[in-house]
Amino acid sequence: MRVILMTGKGGVGKTSVAAATGLRCAELGYKTLVLSTDPAHSLADSFDLELGHDARQIKPNLWGAELDALLELEGNWGAVKRYITQVLQARGLEGAQAEELAILPGMDEIFGLVRMKRHYDEGEFDVLIIDSAPTGTALRLLSLPEVSGWYMRRFYKPLQGISVALRPFVEPIFKPIAGFSLPDKEVMDAPYEFYQQIEALEKVLTDNTQTSVRLVTNPEKMVIKESLRAHAYLSLYNVATDLVIANRIIPDEVTDPFFQRWKGQQQQYRQEIHENFHPLPVKEVPLYSEEMCGLAALERLKETLYKDEDPTQVYYKETTRRVVQDKNQYSLELYLPGIPKDHVQLSKTGDELNITIGNHRRNLVLPQALAALQPAGAKMEDDYLKIRFAAATNV
Repeated sequence: MRVILMTGKGGVGKTSVAAATGLRCAELGYKTLVLSTDPAHSLADSFDLELGHDARQIKPNLWGAELDALLELEGNWGAVKRYITQVLQARGLEGAQAEELAILPGMDEIFGLVRMKRHYDEGEFDVLIIDSAPTGTALRLLSLPEVSGWYMRRFYKPLQGISVALRPFVEPIFKPIAGFSLPDKEVMDAPYEFYQQIEALEKVLTDNTQTSVRLVTNPEKMVIKESLRAHAYLSLYNVATDLVIANRIIPDEVTDPFFQRWKGQQQQYRQEIHENFHPLPVKEVPLYSEEMCGLAALERLKETLYKDEDPTQVYYKETTRRVVQDKNQYSLELYLPGIPKDHVQLSKTGDELNITIGNHRRNLVLPQALAALQPAGAKMEDDYLKIRFAAATNV
């Protein structure tokens, strides 16, 4: 299955681009699903028809759906939700309040991942196009497999075994005192099964022959800066970007004096987009005189974007991580475009390299060749952070 994730700052037009890409894929004969995982859905508005949690056919070879986090929660997390509700009710909360609090913050992001994994496993579609949340939320979503893995390996798995073993002995004493039962095996297994699904999906997300991110941006200073940061952070998570789409460019035929200054600024920012994202290819889309709403408008956008092209192609194969050996020395090279070296903090714990850039932290499990070594220096060169490793010295 080909997976294409559309992301960008809120309001840049990524939903319209995702919908138009779906139209072109379907036109070429690919069985295509456009899935919105943005909590503030607008995919149905873009197609100008009703969409729900389940995939609905829009036209031949094209389906659309908008993720309903509550339905996904009940199907995948129902046992845990019911247990948390039981605990909260035992502590004196009313039924409705307990049910609301049983839905943990961030669950909609997790269920977006689970839904993607289910479609991938079922193999019903040839192309899955994700109209994702704005960049900040999307990046948190991409970090979930690693963050959840850290907690599962260190805390949850040992706790799970202890809980299952002790439950028969402790339950008769615990329940009369606490007013609720200890979690049973179904409840204890659910989080780990969840984690296994997310961990498996990470392999799909980081395979640049299957999965690509496409950044949608506008020729505006703040939007470009966020897009550049998103590109670097995506690379940090080893997720490849293959295309940048610069949307809402004022056409040359617009000559009204009111737009002259705006056009001049856009010209400068268009040049910055091409230069700053190089060598990624950039597609430019004009500012249309009508809303991108309904199939007729999306058809025009589709023609502008792709003409005779196949959107499922990998437009640029980005290498986000590589290990280089020079004689007996190793270096780990991470593609972090536009990030100054002094913005990066590094530390090593066991076999993990901890990388912090701003408010993003990555715990990278090192290859075996590097795990026994220590970082011995780093430099930024050609947008790659090159970290040299050497044997630890005995003092």
